[in-house]
Amino acid sequence: MAYFSWMVGGPQGSGINVSAEILAKALMRSGYYVFGQIEYHSNIKGKHSYYRLRISDEPVHSHVEEVHLLSALDEETLVGDMYHEFPAHRGHAHEIAPGGAILYDAEHRKFISWIEREDILFWEMPYAELLEQALAAAGKPGQARAYRIMTNTLALGATVGALGFDFEPVAEAIRDSFGSKAGKVAQLNVDAARRAYEYAAEHFQKQMKYRLPPSPGCRGQIMVKGTQAVGLAKLQAGCGLQTYYPISPATDESVYLESYQGQYNLVVLQTEDEVSAIDAAVMGAHGGVRSATSTSGPGFALMPEGLGFSAITEAPGPVVVIYQRGGPSTGLPTRHEQGDLLFALHAGQGDIPRIVLASGDIEECFYDTFDAFNYADRYQVPVILLVDKHLASSYQTLPPFATEGLKIDRGKLFDPATGNGNGEYLRYAFTEDGISPRSVPGQEGGIFWTTTDEHDPRGHITEGIGNRLAMMEKRMGKLAIAAREIPAEKKFRLFGPSGGAAERVPVLVLGWGSTKGAIVDALRRIDPQQETYRFLQVRMLRPFPREIERYLHGAGKVICFDCNYAGQLAYLVRAETGFACQHSVVKYDGRPFSETEVLAALEHAVADGSERIVISEGRVIRPGDGRQQFDELVALRERREKMLPPMVPLPPGYNK
Repeated sequence: MAYFSWMVGGPQGSGINVSAEILAKALMRSGYYVFGQIEYHSNIKGKHSYYRLRISDEPVHSHVEEVHLLSALDEETLVGDMYHEFPAHRGHAHEIAPGGAILYDAEHRKFISWIEREDILFWEMPYAELLEQALAAAGKPGQARAYRIMTNTLALGATVGALGFDFEPVAEAIRDSFGSKAGKVAQLNVDAARRAYEYAAEHFQKQMKYRLPPSPGCRGQIMVKGTQAVGLAKLQAGCGLQTYYPISPATDESVYLESYQGQYNLVVLQTEDEVSAIDAAVMGAHGGVRSATSTSGPGFALMPEGLGFSAITEAPGPVVVIYQRGGPSTGLPTRHEQGDLLFALHAGQGDIPRIVLASGDIEECFYDTFDAFNYADRYQVPVILLVDKHLASSYQTLPPFATEGLKIDRGKLFDPATGNGNGEYLRYAFTEDGISPRSVPGQEGGIFWTTTDEHDPRGHITEGIGNRLAMMEKRMGKLAIAAREIPAEKKFRLFGPSGGAAERVPVLVLGWGSTKGAIVDALRRIDPQQETYRFLQVRMLRPFPREIERYLHGAGKVICFDCNYAGQLAYLVRAETGFACQHSVVKYDGRPFSETEVLAALEHAVADGSERIVISEGRVIRPGDGRQQFDELVALRERREKMLPPMVPLPPGYNK
């Protein structure tokens, strides 16, 4: 697999995401495979953000640490936030691969001397001059300062020119990004980008060491984010009620659905808090519509009582999508973590039957979300889908979702023709499989009582011992039924050859959720025939797939990957099976695993490294490394001359 790694960095609000996604679309339309990953601060405008694109001639599922070309919109991207008392980072110049290059604004020339590297190229772009030329041609001379927001477009053009990529697909993507406003403003941006393209092509293209691989010519792909995949699946599944209270990084999904609710039989309800969000979703499920709510860790912390409400009243759902982020408490609101696994499994008082799924990539986000509604209806339990910030905001080329074979299963429904209506209907009747046919409000003969107290088959409150024993067995027994009925491929996946040899492998890599992409890419690089390494992905966490025990015991060594401090999957595996993984690889710095980091961890573990392996910034770290980095950044700030915070460019007329 050949690939090119590009990064654009700048202050929040400067349009780096727009530029990166325009380039991604242009590359996708030209037949490339693209994986995009953004890191942004929990700040509306001003703080540092950056966006990576990995462009490949084969499907790609993760980013790498090395950068071949960096496009810097501000000085902080070059040298870090040295204007802070306690700097958070040192910029991105150290991430450039030897022979790589930095495109930077001429206004930031003084900071180039701060970068102590002689093995990379520094390419200065006269963005203000080029912007002035474009504005003069559009009849707006002398307004370059007011239109500084367009620097992102110029950086996009410069990137494309340096790479030698055709400009026309980029111009088309720029026009598309303006939608109905594609007129003079869109053309001004195209003209500005073209001028930067021509300048970079003339001055830098021949110096470029790293090149885009030849296009594989893959057509018919889509570019999609995780939040969009979840939203599309909800529409496909017939979701009728989506509730939410705004919280990063979950809000984007509900905002996306709001834009479509007028075209579908869907209501998106923003409630006053997360307690109301889950309670409204439970009531919607009882009302007969497929209901869901989406939140993040702090929001889910307010929802456990709602889970119990759903479980004891045997509501068909709701589907709860948790976009995990760095915790605890407010934690890292816009950063990545897989810290809510054990919380999702155990949240709430008492024994609450629930199904817990974890999507491994954007494609699984779509199919898992669709399946979650079927499970909620069929087993009349809340279903939790664990995704995370990385999946939510990553941007990837994928084949269109295959919707032809997706079938909606509404589970057992009350049929008035059975003759047990008109006051004789028992909503919580004891049945052979523990699942009682449900009615919906307004259905003839389907009137029933319900309560969050323990109740008898008619729904009346009771504290009788026999009834309590029977009802607990009825509700909790649904998990055993689900474990038997849900196909194995929906619960876990073993990558590589099937057959008897699948149970005997020298190294078994174990992972869940978004660790999948980096693991798949890493193993494809070091063991393309999968003779030494195999990857076992756990997709369903409750009911836990006990079938994986034979793979755990058959492996020479098991290395478990978790993007949290505690190693929660390794803990769960031991609790469910008694098997202790030989190595637990953890990462808790607020960023997702890269392919580079998986490779570093595997090399360390296979060389009989420690049982607990901590990864950050592409390498295995030791206790105390974080404090050392903190102290080094402070010392670096003290050695350098005073630096002012970057200015955030605003649209023309913003202050008016």
